[in-house]
Amino acid sequence: MQLKTNFLPELQQKIDESIARSTHTAQYPKPVAGLGSTKKSRTYYYDPSIVVPYAILDADGKLLVPPGTTVNPLDTVSLSQALLFIDARDTAQVKRASGILDEHGGKLKVILTGGSYLDLMRRWKRPVFFDQQGTLTEKLGIRHVPALVTQDGKRLRIEEIP
Repeated sequence: MQLKTNFLPELQQKIDESIARSTHTAQYPKPVAGLGSTKKSRTYYYDPSIVVPYAILDADGKLLVPPGTTVNPLDTVSLSQALLFIDARDTAQVKRASGILDEHGGKLKVILTGGSYLDLMRRWKRPVFFDQQGTLTEKLGIRHVPALVTQDGKRLRIEEIP
């Protein structure tokens, strides 16, 4: 992509280079560091409960939740779809993910930890997401991908799948 301007050729080159870098970064986000490919199955659970550090009040100032109360968001809202974490740079994981999608009737969210979500989205013709800075994998304790996250009562079940 080029932005045509009346700038000096040197400035135009800098603009073109900047656009190319930005486009590449958007299409190929930085991979999540520290994750490996799943070699053996591992299943564990994540409890999303938090202890409320301060009083939560409604619009009229009435106390809704006192400080120190343990709150689990899964008491109020459920996980709408299973989450499947994969590294799209690994063709074996992409193939495995396609099979898992079929097993779940396409009803899960694919979240990449590496590779181009745009390329995979175009190929699969479905939304594909990216775990920016590894926020979700870190929170859920995922160390290997592919990993499938489903709800099991009031906690999340994480399966690292070979």
